[in-house]
Amino acid sequence: MNVPAELKYTKDHEWIKIEGNVGTIGVTDYAQGELGDVVFVDIDEDLEEIVKEEAFGTIEAVKTVSDLYAPCNGKVVEINEKLADDSQLVNTDPYGDGWLIKVEIADMSHLDELLDADAYKEHIGQ
Repeated sequence: MNVPAELKYTKDHEWIKIEGNVGTIGVTDYAQGELGDVVFVDIDEDLEEIVKEEAFGTIEAVKTVSDLYAPCNGKVVEINEKLADDSQLVNTDPYGDGWLIKVEIADMSHLDELLDADAYKEHIGQ
């Protein structure tokens, strides 16, 4: 199970990569493995803001549909349009081309409440 050390994680299995005040958000390798084959990612193309711990979309797999939860507050600056044509990127490259959204982080202190890689590994029993 891949858990990159440079990322922060939620208990709901989202990750965020921080670059300046921009965060790239996706679902973890663990989550995509539990979900199985992802068939659809539903994020409203008009989504302008996300709110910490609130759903900003859904991810549909063969087995189930799960909500996607925001790790912080922020203004949406980009939605990964590649997922509309190839939702399998979430399975094949969850930390790369399978990212979901990019946001301008409104409150950096929210990131202090997230799990680091070691804490996330413990959370998933690894």
